[in-house]
Amino acid sequence: MRSSAASAAANKAEIRRLSNAERSAYFARREAAKVLRCVLQGDARRRAVGSVKSLVYSPSIRNKRATFALVCQTLKHLHIIKKILEDADIVNSKWKRKEDLLFIVTYDVLFGQAKQSVGDAEKFLIHHKNKLQSALEQLLLRKKANGIDELTAIFRKGDDPKPRYVRVNTLKLDIGSAMLELGRLTKVQKDSLLPDLLILPAGTDLHDHPLVLNGSVFMQGKASCMVASALCPEPGWVVLDACSAPGNKTVHLAALMRDKGKIIACELNKQRVYRLEDTIRLSGASNIHVVHGDFLKLTPSVHPYNKVRAILLDPSCSGSGTSAERLDHLLPSYTTGHTADGTETARLNKLAAFQKKALTHALSFPAVERVVYSTCSVHQIENEDVVQSVLPLAASLGFRLETPFPQWIRRGLLVVDGAEKLLRTDPVEDKEGFFIALFVKEHVARHKGIPFALSTRKTNRRVSGSSKKRFVTGTKLSRLLFYLSGLQTKTT
Repeated sequence: MRSSAASAAANKAEIRRLSNAERSAYFARREAAKVLRCVLQGDARRRAVGSVKSLVYSPSIRNKRATFALVCQTLKHLHIIKKILEDADIVNSKWKRKEDLLFIVTYDVLFGQAKQSVGDAEKFLIHHKNKLQSALEQLLLRKKANGIDELTAIFRKGDDPKPRYVRVNTLKLDIGSAMLELGRLTKVQKDSLLPDLLILPAGTDLHDHPLVLNGSVFMQGKASCMVASALCPEPGWVVLDACSAPGNKTVHLAALMRDKGKIIACELNKQRVYRLEDTIRLSGASNIHVVHGDFLKLTPSVHPYNKVRAILLDPSCSGSGTSAERLDHLLPSYTTGHTADGTETARLNKLAAFQKKALTHALSFPAVERVVYSTCSVHQIENEDVVQSVLPLAASLGFRLETPFPQWIRRGLLVVDGAEKLLRTDPVEDKEGFFIALFVKEHVARHKGIPFALSTRKTNRRVSGSSKKRFVTGTKLSRLLFYLSGLQTKTT
């Protein structure tokens, strides 16, 4: 114990003697190892806690840029690193328990900037650096590769760069001020579809920008922003986000509602609840109540769920539409072409079964008027097939499909009734593949305050000041007055 304590004290002393840059690199390697461990464990279980980016850019990570670079580069070279360590035959049981740190430091020793021998992992690998380099040279010879780029090419799958999208958090900053501030850094333009979304050149690095760090803007893809906008909740409503973490869509709902009303943010996974709470704090939203629990076990008939008027359902999915954005092509489970083999098909079937249950449950809430079902998947089984399975139930409950963003070109696959009302984004053309279905109660007035559908039974009504009879659509005068009051509200 004394030896261990003395060693730890000596290591701390060595760290204090490092330059600022060296100290920053030392801690970045530790932060990168934590992220890498989480990513690899999630990949092995096929249940990721978050994407590489969402994990790196969480508030708990200090040196985001260096950590992100280390994680990405280590993942790109992971097959090579594992082979080198195996061939060098230097890893004992102690280091097998810390392989995430070992992978990070091996990358930095062979291909990066790790030169100082501070830290046990650094000392160990620098001591064996000749063996590592020899193993690398032998691997290059065996593979007949002229360099590292050729050696890693087989494991890499690139994608055309997409613009940097930034959603302005209107709870903290107006759009004009955001454009002015970001315009000092680079070219900025408004998105033609979403008024709170800004477009910056591809590759613009904003991770250390003050507006990002203080929650005034969120780096969020266009398709992701379209989901909350499609739900279109009104200020004052009770809204339920069924599978809420990491929370970007949740806080977008809060901004759309001007922080009025109430948002119930439901999340089952405890670790993801922490991430959700961090996002909410960053956004400054005060109308969000987090529920750590299973959406499927919520009882729609009890308070406050019997007051819910809109539900955003963005359930667990394959993530196939955002594999490039999530950097899934860097993970060990990824194979070229990413075809759905037997294991993948079974996984998709399991996901689809859950998605159908969740959508069925969402439609059962007694006061709900609008339900958005969305995925970041390109697979029909998670999208159109799920919608098709609930259409009879939806119709019996008074719901119909409505068209979100009518000006959007790409629509659903022609395998379901109402495919033209479903929305898809294309992973090639739009750089990410999302799916959105919007269910609306038939009697609800949402477009310019006018009811979509009312009973056409004719009822005789006397009009004040006239002896003539006229036809009034609907069964109750109070119902008509309700819609007229809605029209007045919408125009003020």
